Amino acid sequence: MNMNNQLLHTPEGVRDIYAEECARKLAVEQKIQHVFGLYGYQSIETPVFEFFDIFKKERGSVGSQGMYKFFDRDNNTLVLRPDMTPPIARCVAKYYMDETKPLRLCYLGPTFINGTSYQGRLKESTQTGAELIGDDTADADAEMIAMVIDALRETGLKEFQVELGQVEFYRGLVEESGMNEETQEQLRILIENKNYFGVEELLSEQTMGDDLKKLFLKLPELFGDIDQIRLARSMTTNERALGAIRRLEEVQEILDSYGLGDYVSYDLGMLSKYSYYTGIIFKAYTYGTGEYIVAGGRYDKLLEQFGKKAAAVGFAIMADQLLLALSRQKIRIDVKMNDTIILYDPAARDKAIRLACQFRNAGIPAQLTPRAEAESMDAYLDYARRFQMHRLISLPADGSTAVVYDTETGVSVRQAYTETVRDYIH
Repeated sequence: MNMNNQLLHTPEGVRDIYAEECARKLAVEQKIQHVFGLYGYQSIETPVFEFFDIFKKERGSVGSQGMYKFFDRDNNTLVLRPDMTPPIARCVAKYYMDETKPLRLCYLGPTFINGTSYQGRLKESTQTGAELIGDDTADADAEMIAMVIDALRETGLKEFQVELGQVEFYRGLVEESGMNEETQEQLRILIENKNYFGVEELLSEQTMGDDLKKLFLKLPELFGDIDQIRLARSMTTNERALGAIRRLEEVQEILDSYGLGDYVSYDLGMLSKYSYYTGIIFKAYTYGTGEYIVAGGRYDKLLEQFGKKAAAVGFAIMADQLLLALSRQKIRIDVKMNDTIILYDPAARDKAIRLACQFRNAGIPAQLTPRAEAESMDAYLDYARRFQMHRLISLPADGSTAVVYDTETGVSVRQAYTETVRDYIH
């Protein structure tokens, strides 16, 4: 590959989005942001790159090797943000340190993870989400999940499920077991991956009560509706674990009040790799993508690391995965592409501009193009079709008449020039 050709390609893990696909993505993002606004959330933007320490291990985001790192002129280590939550926590601690009432914030932006690109996973992806700061109640948990459901429905998605877990259930059990942190993490990964044999093998090497071992072995199977999760109550007396179940029951009750309870299922074996989660966690899944399209949870201790003691819960919608699912499910996303092209002889420029202004004032996209003598009308019709323009209006030099073409059929109608838009669209 020579240098000129190489310059036309993107690095591994990133891609260009253009034309109708880009328009669809923007339309879906706007629909989601609209729902956030209806819930009373205000937009926030944070920098694309931050100091490395914002995302260090105890903040619980991706590992150091998964970040894009570079240096500024003062030799500070900077990273492209791999996660939106820690920067927003930083912002809240900086600008709302003394605020005691709940804050509702939403965002839209790219994140960057320098991981392997297996299964076509992108290294740059767009996330849009929300954070509710300063409310530690089950009502806040349920509001987040209700907003996820409403946002996904607003995009046109119909078949999806939001799966809820509770990290306090697992943490209560591992605290009781006395396992060290390394073993806890190994067990978490095995349970998360539903690796029954791996869980059994690891537990065989541990010293703990038989009842506790049986519960750990059962964890990968503890998923389903809320009644299935209630069964776990009879398997432990650990108060921290029992409290986690009570919290999930309360969230279910509130979601039933929203009329959204049927969208939710439960999995006590869902254990996030993000260490900043402290309570409820959730993911949303649908057909057409092997990845989750939403991830979120409660992180009551994260803001304290930035100097502000405040509970918080939030989520991120993976816009690229959502778009993929919508496409594969053949869900139509109506977008306004360039609807009309006004092709004019240079002598008819003034009339062409006035006509284009009339179209735009009526909310109809119109593109102005001066006609080159050497180009045929068929060439311009082909151009219009390539860019999904449905109508071509040709203004000749005298400007007294206009020829209106249906670009799909090539059928034309000659009529007197007028600046009234309706004369050209019926």
